[in-house]
Amino acid sequence: MELAELVGLRPFPAAGLLLGLTRRCPLRCGHCSTGSDLTVREEPDTDQLLRFVGSFTAENRPDVVLLTGGEPLLLPTLAGELSFLARRAGSRTAVLSGMFFARSKEIPPAILRAIAQVDHFSASLDVYHEREVARADVFRALHRIRDSGVSVSFHLTGTGAADPYLADITRAIDKEFGGRVPSLVNEVRPFGRAASWARPARTGPDPSAAAPCSMAAWPVVAFDGTVLACCNQDTVDRRPAPAHLNLGHIGSDDWETVRRRALESPVLRMIRTVGPTHLAARSGAAPHPGSYCDGCRALGGDEAVAAGARAVAAGAAGALLDLAAAQRGAR
Repeated sequence: MELAELVGLRPFPAAGLLLGLTRRCPLRCGHCSTGSDLTVREEPDTDQLLRFVGSFTAENRPDVVLLTGGEPLLLPTLAGELSFLARRAGSRTAVLSGMFFARSKEIPPAILRAIAQVDHFSASLDVYHEREVARADVFRALHRIRDSGVSVSFHLTGTGAADPYLADITRAIDKEFGGRVPSLVNEVRPFGRAASWARPARTGPDPSAAAPCSMAAWPVVAFDGTVLACCNQDTVDRRPAPAHLNLGHIGSDDWETVRRRALESPVLRMIRTVGPTHLAARSGAAPHPGSYCDGCRALGGDEAVAAGARAVAAGAAGALLDLAAAQRGAR
């Protein structure tokens, strides 16, 4: 599975599932959105995770499952078991790693076995990770993984289009891999360790204009087993979770139930189609101070917003609206 396929699926509701296996990580990257380190023990119950992924069927499954963390490869046996269960039902799997293991000359056998179980491997690399793991070590490990037959990519993070590091690292990757390994580039956001110094999240747009949110497309299993409709880290970590973004819990719900809630919620459909700010405005709700995401989280207890969403996005018409927005986002 290539990076372009992953990116192409991202706007489609419930086409993917994000599994946070653990908040533990041996690295201390200065921009880490989850604030992970080796002392944090937050992670979903293993049996519940296995049961949840085991509830996939050939007829009802996500197209792709992304294993992330923290560092998912601190749990290589679990990562391999989850990938096996998902692929058995027809899902493809990917893992995102901080590459802690690349500091060893050889990839540990248990980690290499786990990587061999997935369809795509993505390595995090940026100025913050390079303070923890040398670029040359990451490149050497990626060559070994590519040689094993697994598709690979880089997940790069920087401060924006003018970041000189991003220009340097993309040139280095192209030179090292002959232009055959793609990269996904993201901007550092003010979550986790970057909360005190990164550029603020985007503010609310013009309420009269549609500003769809694709972050509400793929369900996310958080570190306590709660399933959220949003991958924004402040939302993933917030308890109680906003009602309209809470899709259930892996201890009590299966994939079919979570998928149905994600797909059939009129509020989520409208967030994905026109965005939370426009939804609130058309429902008569007062503008919410703060960022775009703050405004979304505030929608949960507003019955006028829920009623307005039902009037437009309930039933088959709402499903078509959602699909049209996803197809537009995939272009």
